[in-house]
Amino acid sequence: MKEKRISSTPPRAERINDRKRSAVVALFMIALAVWIGVRLIEIQIIRGAEFASRDAAQAQEVRILQSPRGTICDRNGEVLAVSTMAKSFYADPAMINRSPEALAALLAPYLHVGEGELADSLAQDTSFVWLERMVDADRAAEIQAMLDREKIEGVRGIEENKRYYPNGELLAQVLGFVGIDGGGLEGLESVLDSKIKGDTQKVLIETSRHGTPILESTLAPYMAPKERSVTLTIDATIQFIAERALSRAMQSTKSSGGTIIVMDPHTGEILAMASRPTYDPNHFGESTPESLRNRAVVNLYEPGSTFKPIVAAAALDSGKVTPDETYDDPGEVHVSGHVIRNWNDESYGRVRLQDIIRDSINTGFAALGLKTGGAILNEYAKRFGFGKETGIEFPGEGAGILFQTEDMRDSDVATMSIGQSIAVTPLQMVQAFGALANDGKMMRPHIIRSINNPDGTVYESHDPVEAGQPISAQVTRILLPMLEQVVEHGGGVKAQVPGYRMAGKTGTAQKLNDEGGGYYDGRYIASFIGFGPVENPRAVCLVVLDDPEGGYYGGQIAAPVFAEVMSQLMRYYKIAPTRADDTLTGDSAGDTEMPRLALERTAEGRIVVPNFAGYSLLDVLTWGRESGIAIAPQGQGNAVDQDPPPGMAVTADDTVTVYFSR
Repeated sequence: MKEKRISSTPPRAERINDRKRSAVVALFMIALAVWIGVRLIEIQIIRGAEFASRDAAQAQEVRILQSPRGTICDRNGEVLAVSTMAKSFYADPAMINRSPEALAALLAPYLHVGEGELADSLAQDTSFVWLERMVDADRAAEIQAMLDREKIEGVRGIEENKRYYPNGELLAQVLGFVGIDGGGLEGLESVLDSKIKGDTQKVLIETSRHGTPILESTLAPYMAPKERSVTLTIDATIQFIAERALSRAMQSTKSSGGTIIVMDPHTGEILAMASRPTYDPNHFGESTPESLRNRAVVNLYEPGSTFKPIVAAAALDSGKVTPDETYDDPGEVHVSGHVIRNWNDESYGRVRLQDIIRDSINTGFAALGLKTGGAILNEYAKRFGFGKETGIEFPGEGAGILFQTEDMRDSDVATMSIGQSIAVTPLQMVQAFGALANDGKMMRPHIIRSINNPDGTVYESHDPVEAGQPISAQVTRILLPMLEQVVEHGGGVKAQVPGYRMAGKTGTAQKLNDEGGGYYDGRYIASFIGFGPVENPRAVCLVVLDDPEGGYYGGQIAAPVFAEVMSQLMRYYKIAPTRADDTLTGDSAGDTEMPRLALERTAEGRIVVPNFAGYSLLDVLTWGRESGIAIAPQGQGNAVDQDPPPGMAVTADDTVTVYFSR
């Protein structure tokens, strides 16, 4: 039986099918290769730039890195303005993975933006929209946690510098504020913008598809350098004392505006400067144009009787009058058709220069001015800095208004002599009185002490600058006791500070009509300016109350503010009292002499508070000076109560309040 042979060669039909399949595969591969080649040409050549840009946008991002704005401190290093980091959130509407409405509903509870407004922003045909700027740290953390929890894409947060004012309204008009984009917009923030504004730097960094920087630490080498810091002449403690006193006066007098300035007459350094109404620079969006105004520098007003010591100084220094001259006051003076009367419509009879100053006699000053002459008065007014800016580091400073000498009539000379028909700024008045307190030497007011480099070295120093010597030291020694009499027995008795000799002058003037010229009917500006202690003046203080309701005389409502500030200042400076009159020793001269207050210390070095009961204010203040403990007296007469109680151990940082009664 023959075996059947099996052929390994496929039939013809099968070979044909194999060739067909191979051809199809080959054609497919060729087509695929052609398609890939075309796509590569399109992607790499035709649309190469477009896709490269898209890739960079997803894998790289330009970040603007900004260093913090320079810190502003008071003369003792207390921070007044500082930059902190805050997070700002933005969205790329093209990349969000929720509908605008749904994402807005998620974000609205965390942002200070309405849900409808958010939805409209997220629906825009753009790649960038701000959601909210400068979000505080706690709220930013909540927002970021929600974004992570809900796996939201297209919403990102970036760090920005936010300006913070730790003391809120304190020194608001002086400091000003910084806008949302980091530029200084008011006050010193605006003046110093170019010197303390944080530096910015653009950096291209690698990011994830969600925009998160890869290796966050790689940002560190690119951070902009720190900026310069600023030290002011302001003392935050004195600023607080002054602002508290001004706020109390505003409340009690219902004045529409107010100003207070405290200056060191020996250096021109501004220790405190405040205006009312005010605002909180942390929330500057809630401010009004009036609250932004630094009245101390820009406001013009008629000084009234506070200008009279300048007139007396001009008359004495020019030799036109002598301290011993007398004047017969008829009660009214007729000059060029104008009638000048005394504030109380009374006649004082035969008076001396010290009486004219003490009792603020209008007719006497009119006669004094006419005898001196308009040319000399104007010359001395300019010597004292009136009619021009002081040069303090603030924009928009007022220059004031004086007469043109060649145009002055006798009535102009007379009205100028009583502080009317001219206009000054509060700062000019403080500068001028600084000369009276400083042996005739006038110092230029300044508020910046130094600008410092990041390494602590001084970049720019603002040293005291003498602005001239308008009068001789001899004339100031004649005027000082006369100005002291204003406080002791004249219209400024409410400016008295128990235990200390103060000098000053009251002022009451009709309010100028800014719109139609002339004066407002029944509206006034009350003021008081003075300095002390007389033996060695440490501070000049001006108080101006604009448009008060009810009482409007400077001696009634402005002088007590001066007394409050200066009494606190004497304790703050630990200046020993130099007087022992009735206000210090009690009513009876025959009281039994009290034993000297003991000064005891604990083993730890703390001071033991004694029992002050029955002791005079002078005794208590003397103990405070010797022990180094600040005493806050309340009332007059002899001590009846105290806080903390006797036997309590205190430190030099503590204050003991002692209550006195007659």
